[in-house]
Amino acid sequence: MSVILVVEDERELNKVLQAYLTRAGYRALSAYSGPEALRLWEQEKPDLVILDLNLPGIDGLELAREMRKTRDVPIIMATARVDEVDRLIGLELGADDYVTKPYSPREVVARVKAVLRRGARAPEAPAVLTLGKLSIDTGAHSAKLGSAPLELTPTEFGMLQLLVSQPGRVFTRLQLLEAAQGMSFEGYERSVDVHIKNLRRKIKEADPEQQYIETVFGVGYRARQIEG
Repeated sequence: MSVILVVEDERELNKVLQAYLTRAGYRALSAYSGPEALRLWEQEKPDLVILDLNLPGIDGLELAREMRKTRDVPIIMATARVDEVDRLIGLELGADDYVTKPYSPREVVARVKAVLRRGARAPEAPAVLTLGKLSIDTGAHSAKLGSAPLELTPTEFGMLQLLVSQPGRVFTRLQLLEAAQGMSFEGYERSVDVHIKNLRRKIKEADPEQQYIETVFGVGYRARQIEG
């Protein structure tokens, strides 16, 4: 049974989410503040966190930073702020998705299932994908450039694996979301731009001289065809 930590200071909303998640077969934990969330994070080691941005004690963004220091567990950000920058900052911290308030609890459960489905899929035969100096071990779920390991979130890894699997082919944002999260959500495909931005930054830090991911304006992204 997967453990989901709901970090939300609106008590009624927290209880509703907990009830929906419990009905869906998850063990749901509730935290109403940043310090309480950190305590449960350390004690219970949840499999996924639904994290509100506006929290008492510790801001949601700072809480995400603290969580990312110790474990790479999927995070779904929840926010009532309409400013896109805040939502994208959440993704840059490693969040795998975000929802905006008011939202449907059913949609949140669907997103939880989509994110967790990646790890629940039947294991595939180990394979190593290569592109130039970049290598992706699908069995070990790891990537490196030359000898330098790339520290990727699960969503970033899924997108990079899809791109590198077919260099030169253009993938739409929705296709990349579906590959990384198990399903696609119209209206949220722009979050792909943030994940790609982070991928490019991490790749450039390891190999400043080569561009591995190209933008195809009006369509999506593709991996460049690079000789090894």
